[in-house]
Amino acid sequence: MEKELLTRGVINVLREAGFLVSSMCDIRPRSFDLAARREELLLLLKILSNIDGLNERTAREITRLAGHLLGQPLIVGEKTRDQMLERGAVYFRYGVPTVSLPTLADYLLGGIPPLVYAAHGGLYVKIDGEMLRKLRMERGISIGELAAELGVSRRTVSKYESESMDTSIDIALKLEEIFDEELIQAVDIFRQRFVEEANAEVKDSILRRLVELGLRVFPISQAPFNAITRDDEMVVLTGVSRLTTSMIKRARLMSSLSSVTLTHSALIVDGETRIDRIERTAVIGRKEIEKIDSRKDFADLLMMKRESSAY
Repeated sequence: MEKELLTRGVINVLREAGFLVSSMCDIRPRSFDLAARREELLLLLKILSNIDGLNERTAREITRLAGHLLGQPLIVGEKTRDQMLERGAVYFRYGVPTVSLPTLADYLLGGIPPLVYAAHGGLYVKIDGEMLRKLRMERGISIGELAAELGVSRRTVSKYESESMDTSIDIALKLEEIFDEELIQAVDIFRQRFVEEANAEVKDSILRRLVELGLRVFPISQAPFNAITRDDEMVVLTGVSRLTTSMIKRARLMSSLSSVTLTHSALIVDGETRIDRIERTAVIGRKEIEKIDSRKDFADLLMMKRESSAY
């Protein structure tokens, strides 16, 4: 399946599942292709025909972005170099959950979460160790007896119970057969992983001005915007641009992303501009930034631009 067809399929599944979907990010380089939101769940999606095409730098960037936006990074793909992705299985690339389109559709449209994840050596499942121990004790089965029936060591059974150690599909199914109870746990691919990030070095002079105003600025290298700017009350997708014909396209893409991520968006122009906003994106001239004295002034300027007539 070509990436274009795969992307179309992903968008259709998301919309059918009730997600608001952003415009496609077609500005390179980019760490993600789409943003999508349904209620509190925000996804940043990277779509790849071959998931082994993801590099570590891009994975780190999409994970950083998702953390700042309280969202979840997700890769949707079709195959690895060696094989097609298994339906119902989750793969991980540099820690980013990765699924096939049918797996995504099963989860979002059918309510069927993936139960299997791929790791070195094959496919594995997570089992409920606490429930396993409870059932074993209720049935009067010793650790040794259960180990013998499974063909594993006593230490392994102990780890299943005390550490919820993952196991093979065959062992998990045998445990469910022995106890006639569901012990396999779904793989949680939509768990937010926000990590507070230390202030990074800001090299751009316009972005440094925002730091001087008391705002926290986190440079971004693979997105339609150059940084995430934040304080205790707002998050702003922040771009820095020259006066070019591509500025309007970029501002519109940032507007679409801010609608989905529930943030503000601002494009700071290196020069003067008569445009106050493009859709939801505030357009601010460099001199306007240089005249203000505090982060409150920046917030007020942003709101004033947002309330003016759109270009």
